[in-house]
Amino acid sequence: MRPPSRTAARRLAAASVALALASVAVGCAGPKSHDDGAGGTPHKGGTLSVLNAVPQTNFDPARQYTSGGGNVPSLVFRTLTTRNRENGAAGTKVVPDLATDLGTPSKNATVWKYTLKKGLKYENGKPITSADIKYGIERSFAAELSGGAPYLRDWLVGGADYPGPYKDKKGLDSIETPTARTIVFHLNKPEGEFPFLATQTQFTPVPQGEDDGTKYENHPVSSGPYRVVKNENDGEHLVLERNRYWSAETDVERKAYPDRIDVRSGLDSSVINQRLQAGQGADAAAVTTDTNLGPAELAKVSSDPKLADRVGTGHFGYTNYLAFNPKVKPFDDPRVRQAVAYAVDRSSVVNAAGGSSLATPATTFLPDQKAFGYTPYDPFPAGSAGNPAKAKALLKQAGYAHGLTITLTHSNSNDFETSPEIATALQDALKKAGITVKLKGLEYNDYSDTVKDVKSEPGLFLAHWGADWPSGGPFLAPIFDGRQIVRGGANFNSGQLNDPAVNKEIDAINKMTDLTAAAQRWGALDERIGKQALVVPLFHPVYKRLFGKDVRNVVISDWTGVLDVSQTAVK
Repeated sequence: MRPPSRTAARRLAAASVALALASVAVGCAGPKSHDDGAGGTPHKGGTLSVLNAVPQTNFDPARQYTSGGGNVPSLVFRTLTTRNRENGAAGTKVVPDLATDLGTPSKNATVWKYTLKKGLKYENGKPITSADIKYGIERSFAAELSGGAPYLRDWLVGGADYPGPYKDKKGLDSIETPTARTIVFHLNKPEGEFPFLATQTQFTPVPQGEDDGTKYENHPVSSGPYRVVKNENDGEHLVLERNRYWSAETDVERKAYPDRIDVRSGLDSSVINQRLQAGQGADAAAVTTDTNLGPAELAKVSSDPKLADRVGTGHFGYTNYLAFNPKVKPFDDPRVRQAVAYAVDRSSVVNAAGGSSLATPATTFLPDQKAFGYTPYDPFPAGSAGNPAKAKALLKQAGYAHGLTITLTHSNSNDFETSPEIATALQDALKKAGITVKLKGLEYNDYSDTVKDVKSEPGLFLAHWGADWPSGGPFLAPIFDGRQIVRGGANFNSGQLNDPAVNKEIDAINKMTDLTAAAQRWGALDERIGKQALVVPLFHPVYKRLFGKDVRNVVISDWTGVLDVSQTAVK
């Protein structure tokens, strides 16, 4: 999963990633669709500008992580399934894209079969085949094309040892293409959420004859409504124009209103917001998919009714939390962990994160969205300001009647996820409970390396997690499945929980193909794990982003939390 920051640089939290980018109140997705006054119908034509802070590097479907780049890749790369392109909670549903449906699973969800729609074509007019999708997936295993999500290597039979087609011409036997329109996947284990995985760009068809390895990103063969006509400085300037062979009849999700899309990135976030506010020239028809408004910027914009009407509100499956390492004293005692949970003042943490407009308090690890299986609960209810008295009582039971001193590790980065401001707010709150907190700030890379290594993982640190797709699975499994503890690489199970009952329940839910029923089970499991006080949820971020005055048809789903450029029109 890729977590977004204040500038929306979705840093890898699971690869992340993971591209992941992306999180968190149900049903609220900002402004309704804006029309241009002509009967409420957006017009085709014109140029849409995208102003971003993070360069759209590695514009190759094998190297993208999930939708990456604020939805821009999905204008060029179509996949077996995709996101439902609607506002809010409706946008968390998975829907068919190149495929006719969400796939047909075997009884135990270890085999998935898809049929492609008729009439699918590339930008050169040639037909898209199942063999192209198989090859596109296989090339994503090549070491020189790394960067994409890791699931296929784990899920596909034989995927763990497959080096990619450049070294193994035979290909993966676990992907079969019995006909030009049929593709079948054989998995190592039951995976009821395979339709979600099939939205990732590794499922983009790639014609083998057009593949030129690492150079493919300069002109990938489009299966979507736009084709790449310019890619300068590895995605710093990307220009897309219409793919005349794309057919809206086979693609009900992408509206493709503009004739041209001009993406410029590597820009300073403050400059982006200044340009969007001014709205001069081409910037009047500009959007950003990765740059948020900070507290001061939001206050200024909110005071101007015309600017306030041009703020999109995004929610993405994302949680900021305190992580414990129970292998480190005194956090091996659950009463100490519970005391910290009771002492936390979420109102001060929310203020440190930018205020209630930019963050909502969290007591659940799962984001507060129905798609994830959100079940309201608070295992250590302390109100919005914390309960120092309850915390002191627990510390006394644990043998710390006179308080204790602990260290909180955080990042010195200026994004709000793990910032010094959040750490200071926690330090002040825990002091009221007799807990002296020493702050240990690290530069981001050092922080990331330290907290992800079981050998160096501190006893208490600020952490964050975002979803690769809107489900409890990619949220709970990486953090609490004991079989995912990594001792020689990046580990995200900070509590090092290896509970056979939890592992068994994760397996049972993964077998379910009824995603609504599965969501309920994920919610129940979240509540069950929460009682162990391995993490203290703090807040879910809210994203506020400006768009130009000539931009119409703004759609922001709870899947990505960013403006969907496949729906946007310009005046």
